[in-house]
Amino acid sequence: MTLVSNDRSYWPLINSFRFSSYFIVASFAAVVYDWTLTFRQEFELVWKQRWSLMSILYLAVRYAVMPYTITLMLISLPLVSLTDKVSSTAYFALNWTTFSINTMLCVITITRLHAMYQQSRKMLIFLIAIAASLTVTSGVVGEMVNIHVSGEELILSNTHVCTYDTGTAELPITMIWILSIIWEVLALCLALWVYVKHFRERSRSSAGKIVGDCFTVLIKTHMLYFVSFIVVSCFNSGYLSPSLANSLSTGAGVYYGVLEIMSFTQMFVLGPRLILGIREFNAKLVADSDVGISMVTIDFQERVHESTVSSV
Repeated sequence: MTLVSNDRSYWPLINSFRFSSYFIVASFAAVVYDWTLTFRQEFELVWKQRWSLMSILYLAVRYAVMPYTITLMLISLPLVSLTDKVSSTAYFALNWTTFSINTMLCVITITRLHAMYQQSRKMLIFLIAIAASLTVTSGVVGEMVNIHVSGEELILSNTHVCTYDTGTAELPITMIWILSIIWEVLALCLALWVYVKHFRERSRSSAGKIVGDCFTVLIKTHMLYFVSFIVVSCFNSGYLSPSLANSLSTGAGVYYGVLEIMSFTQMFVLGPRLILGIREFNAKLVADSDVGISMVTIDFQERVHESTVSSV
């Protein structure tokens, strides 16, 4: 049921929602700015290449920022009127969009690790089994949370605010974060292990150096993504504190804003660069190569023979 009130005691709540909407717009603007910087590479390395699973995943993650931002703005912008049912639907849509994006990023990580382990069938089965179990568990727990969430529209001093009653959802939400952290830590450990192993065993030949450089690019992009994920997880864990979760202070608003910026950066900037970074390396390698050694490119480019990196 919609609550209508002109009580001034609600003004801090209105200001909090308005303040948070500024950070959402800033986060979207940062992603758009990054898109303008990398669109030339994207056009050459994705749009003009043969379509593959990685191309589809790249575009899906990259451009999911648009419906994600629109849904988030509908929830946060005080000028938009939503019924209780629409508020709840928008909340569910936002959560499932986040879940879908993280699932696609998981598939990208599996593909990278599979390539780094020289397309080992055993490693692929292991990664799929672990990722599937963690993802399904997260999806089930997330749906349990959604079932108990109810949205309510508040009309306060002629502004519209969506509030949500999550009940006792702190424990299930914590479980989802823990499952995500388990996967990311496992993926990082596997990547570092094979990188160190290859670094020790690679020969001093030019081909060995090329493959080593490819591994370095993979590790650098993965480390950046992992660090951003850990930062987002740490900020999210702060909301387990009721004093922060229920605070309407400026400090709490800035905390939420930084979390939004980091979340956008992790999902929509560093996530796509897991693919774009290695494709850019392959393109430079082909352009600078003076030898006609026929090798198989990493899955992120295409499984065709050309003068580039081995099947890392």
